[in-house]
Amino acid sequence: MTSSLNVAIFAAASLLATGAMATPKPGSATYAGHELAAGAKLSLAQARAIALKARPGKIVDQELEKESGGSGLRYAFDVKSHATTFEVGVDAMTGKVLENARESPAKEAAEAKAEKVGAKR
Repeated sequence: MTSSLNVAIFAAASLLATGAMATPKPGSATYAGHELAAGAKLSLAQARAIALKARPGKIVDQELEKESGGSGLRYAFDVKSHATTFEVGVDAMTGKVLENARESPAKEAAEAKAEKVGAKR
């Protein structure tokens, strides 16, 4: 049992060292764009609640980004509802839902590729 525990610990440490676990899980303290949070009126938790009210499902990705429209600062969530992924954008200043649309397969593939490249760094 001890040797399998050591292997598991070594594997986890190796993944951390290579950056393979660089993308945090939704709900974690750090997320893409977390450094912009000081400029937001809404917390991540508040924005998540708004997104899930607009599009019930499971949040599979989240970020805070500067983007045109609304106040210019928004939380973006990928919400999996049944077998479909939707992008839900919530204005970080007002809480207004700016986007609630199905992600195209091409956009999903591009995001997955970008995440894979980011994980290799």
